[in-house]
Parts: sequence; C-alpha cells; structure tokens
Amino acid sequence: MTAAGPTLRRAGGVLALVGIVLVAANLRTAVAALSPIYGDISADIPLSSLDVGIIGTLPPLCFALFGLLAPLFQRRLRVESLMVIALAAMVTGDALRALSLSYPMLVLASALTFAGMGIGNVLLPPLVKKYFPGRIGPLTAVYATVMALFALLPPLVAVQVSENSGWRFSVGMWGVLAVLAIVPWIRLLAADRRSTPDPVTAEGVLPEADGALLGHARHSPLAWSLGLMFGVTAFNTYACFAWLPQILGDIAGLDQGGAGALLSLYTSMGIPASLLIPVIAVRLRNVGGIIVFGVSAFILGYLGLLLLPTTALWLWVALIGVGPLLFPLALLLINKRSRTQRGAVALSGFVQGLGYLIGALGPLLVGVLHQVTGEWTAPLILLLASTASVLLVVRVVSRPRFIEDDWHRTARTV
Repeated sequence: MTAAGPTLRRAGGVLALVGIVLVAANLRTAVAALSPIYGDISADIPLSSLDVGIIGTLPPLCFALFGLLAPLFQRRLRVESLMVIALAAMVTGDALRALSLSYPMLVLASALTFAGMGIGNVLLPPLVKKYFPGRIGPLTAVYATVMALFALLPPLVAVQVSENSGWRFSVGMWGVLAVLAIVPWIRLLAADRRSTPDPVTAEGVLPEADGALLGHARHSPLAWSLGLMFGVTAFNTYACFAWLPQILGDIAGLDQGGAGALLSLYTSMGIPASLLIPVIAVRLRNVGGIIVFGVSAFILGYLGLLLLPTTALWLWVALIGVGPLLFPLALLLINKRSRTQRGAVALSGFVQGLGYLIGALGPLLVGVLHQVTGEWTAPLILLLASTASVLLVVRVVSRPRFIEDDWHRTARTV
C-alpha cells in the first residue's frame, strides 16, 4: 500500500496536468468563434448590429456573474465535480449554438457556454493549488499561455470550416475540446473515494470580500482608478472580439478569411504581453510609463483605422492588440496595491466587478452607434476616447500606494 501511494499520486498528477491544460484550452474558444462568420450565420438567423452587440456583451457579463457564484456552488461540491459541471455546460452550450434555429436560442446557448467558462476561470487556480502546491507559478504560466494560444484558433479556422462544412459545424466543433477535458476529471473523481470534504474548498478559493470591505473600496480613489483601467481594457477587448472582423471588412474591403486572420493577429499580441508585463512591472516602483505605452498603442491603432484604413492595416490591428497589456498589469497591481490578503480580495472584487460591468457595454455601444450612423467612424472614435480616459488615472494607479491607506483615511473622516 505504501508503495502504491506515490504511484497513485503521480498518476493523479499527470491526469490533473492534462485536465488543467485541456480546461485552459476551452476557456476562450467560444468567445471568438462567432464574430468571423456572422455573415454566414445571418443567412439562417438574421442578425442586426444590435443583435451582434448583445452577443458580444455576454462573455464579460457571464464571466462576472458566474465567477462570483462559483465559490457559492463549491460549498456543496468538490472542485473536480464543479469543473465537470462547468465543462458539461460548455459542451451543451456549443451543441445548442450549432443547432440554433432562432436568435433567442443562439443567445441562450451562448450564455450557457459562457457560464461554464466563467466557472472554469475561477476553478483553475484552486485546482493548481491542490495538485501542484509547489509549482503554482509555472503551472499558472502554462495554463495562461494555453488560454492565449487557443484564443487564436477560432479566427484562423472558423471561416474556412464554415465555407467547407457550414457555420453550424464551425461553431459546434469546439465542444469536442470540452468533452476531452471532462475525461481526466471524471477519472480523478472515480479514483477519489474520500468521504471527507475536499480541503481545497476551504483553501483553494480566495475568500470573498464582505460587504464592509467592499464598502471601504467604494470610497477608495485607487479602487475606482484601477477599476476604470481594467474596465476600459475589457470594454475595448470585447468590442474588438465582437466587431473587429466586420469593421475591417467594411472599411478595408477584407473578406471573411482576411478579417479572421487579422483578428488572430489582434489576439496573438496579448501572448507576449501576458508573459512579459507582470515580470517587468513587478520590478518597477512607478508603472506610469507602461500605462502610457499601452494607451498610446490603442490610440495610434484606432487613428490608423480612421485615417489610413487601407494602408498597413496589419500594423493598426497589431497596435490595438498591444493596448490590452493593461489587463495583466491591472491584475498584478491588485496585489501590488494591497498589503493584506483581505485588502487584495476587496480590491479584486471591486475592480473586477466594476471592470466587467464597463466591459460588457463595449460590444453593445459599438453596435448601437453603428446601427444609428450606418458607419464605423463614430464607434472607432468612441473606442479611441475610451482608451484616452485611462490617462486621467495614471497618477493614482502608477504611484506606490495601498488600498488599506484609503480605508484608514476614510475611517478618520467618519
């Protein structure tokens, strides 16, 4: 029995590693699977600009809502069981999206898929902590890189698959990845015969910030400023996922394949940013230069699309793709701008809650502006202006300070 113990643990570790990688591969594919082929989908399900905007709004809304609900679900379920349920929701959602006969069905199926992704986002960290407590850093880098890489695939292949096999197959095929990801977690559950509660339930998920702490965060200039930076980044990211292919097709005359390839270029720019920005920023006392660099990339990219849409199009898209380096920076600053774990949880809850709420408006407002004006000039100006707004909070976010200091100031004034 003692000899079998290490062997079983090694086997469980291999299964968990495979499961973590496969889950990460599923967490962004469905977000970018629709936008390159909206033209094909419209042949069966008529879609207005507002309809597309609503679908584009679903990912951040579902990520926010079901990310908050995941710890509540986990109080009654083991983390592996909840991951199986999340993956099953993704499989079901992908299948229903492929079978959709109406716009409401497409929306509901997409919401189910994104709900599973929102839960999966929250569960990966405790799974890494449970199965690889001594390798949290490297394993986090592995799954973050896999997420970024698999976000590239749908824009690259969606159009060709849709042309050859139909849009329904192009949308539904990503469910196969979720089916594969379920297998190792079911095997781990079958091998785990313990009757005691899973300790990861208590230790693997960050504690939720209570109402008092979130109330203090609402009075913190730092929390509002960091929330604005996070939100503006999400606003632009989800707007581009939803609308960039159509924008490029209309202003530059690209076909669906070319627009999908440039959407992949946009997505790929986030890979080096995710790897490098946290490493660089953690060594800096003041990160204002990084923020200004990210905002400048956004502005130059949008100006290029507005003024020179048929010249160096790849450069403008690449610059817009560099701008979201503000996202990994914001996640790093949540920890750098808090002294305690309770402070980090309160700051994270406020920043991500506010940020995803702002982000959800991006696809919707871009769609409404396009519907009203019939052109892309006003939507691009909106996106440009939104990124410029981050410059208003550079001083607050970039200089070393802590949210706990804001709490103490608030307490002294009460």
